[in-house]
Amino acid sequence: MLQITYFYDSVKIDVDNIVKPIQDAIIGLAYVDDDQVTDVLVRKRNLSGNFTVENMTSTLAEGFARGNEFLHIVVIDDPDQEVLT
Repeated sequence: MLQITYFYDSVKIDVDNIVKPIQDAIIGLAYVDDDQVTDVLVRKRNLSGNFTVENMTSTLAEGFARGNEFLHIVVIDDPDQEVLT
C-alpha cells in the first residue's frame, strides 16, 4: 500500500496526477513492479492550512523544517484484502 501526502505551498497538483509517476519512480526500490500495489491513499495539504500531524516521524519533521513543498511517501503492508472499510 502507498500512502502519499503532497504538502504544497502555492501551486497545487490534482491528486490523481500524483500517483502514477511516484509508483513508477520507486519500482526496484520499494517493490519489484507497481502491479504489486493493491491500495493507494493520496492526500494534499496546504502548508499554510489548518491541520494536525499525529505521530510525526523525523523524516516528516525534516520536510516541514525545510519550509518548501514536499511529498511524504510511505510504503506499508497492504490492508486485509478480504475486508473493505
